[in-house]
Amino acid sequence: MPSTLSLAEAHALVAGILAANGCGERQARVVAEAVVAAERDGATSHGFFRLPGYVADLANGWVDGRAEPVVEDAVPGLVRVDAANGYAQVALADGRDRFVAKARTQGIAALAIRNSHHFAALWTDVEPLAEAGLVAFAFGNGRSRVVPFGGGRRLFGTNPMAFACPRRNGPPMVWDQASSMMAHGEVMLAAMHGKPIPEGAGFDAAGRPTTAADAVLAGGALGPFGGYKGSAIALMVELIGGRSHRRRSRLRGPVRCLYRRPIVERRRVPARHRPCALRGQRLPGPH
Repeated sequence: MPSTLSLAEAHALVAGILAANGCGERQARVVAEAVVAAERDGATSHGFFRLPGYVADLANGWVDGRAEPVVEDAVPGLVRVDAANGYAQVALADGRDRFVAKARTQGIAALAIRNSHHFAALWTDVEPLAEAGLVAFAFGNGRSRVVPFGGGRRLFGTNPMAFACPRRNGPPMVWDQASSMMAHGEVMLAAMHGKPIPEGAGFDAAGRPTTAADAVLAGGALGPFGGYKGSAIALMVELIGGRSHRRRSRLRGPVRCLYRRPIVERRRVPARHRPCALRGQRLPGPH
């Protein structure tokens, strides 16, 4: 039977589930904030829907739920954080104060995160920065899921980006989008509910355009938003995400950045270990 939770109750529930499955208590609280914020604001593809995937990744060692990020004061305008195969949200939380101080002192600053796990919705990163009076731009690269415009195989990640700007008499103006026509989580939701995806949003394993979400998830790929223009933006994010913190990317080239946080493409894992959501699945932990 459906029930209603307060935000505090929802946060306690999510944090408790994560902690019961191997996540450190501090790390669980930080990740729970992002999950509950996404659910609260209607971004359900990054809300409670993600919990089974988080639990599976903790169980199979894909992520270290107790990792302690290492924050490096790299240069006057740059903070670099090694997430140590932990959650990107925790790495951001640990580096945020130093990063904000640099931005206020230098006028502009960058925060680069490496070796991090699934970073969820990006707007939850930039909105607090805008509430603090800063203009923020975030983006990150990840596992190959997107076919470049005119291409035949996956090359780019969904390579999302988010922007936030303060307003004088209201909440910040914020937007968040993937470089793909649809976020991967949105395709997962469509598959779970048996709904088609828009034309041009996906390809099957043979490289043929498809509107079947299941076909995209079964070895297929996503298409870029806006044709060749979206593909070019995905290329930009890929280059910056792979190079701005001394990491080799699938692509090479000189880059600069304002604020970004990539996730590192790690080893491939069996399909049974990839993030998923199952209708009616009961997760270990407090309920």
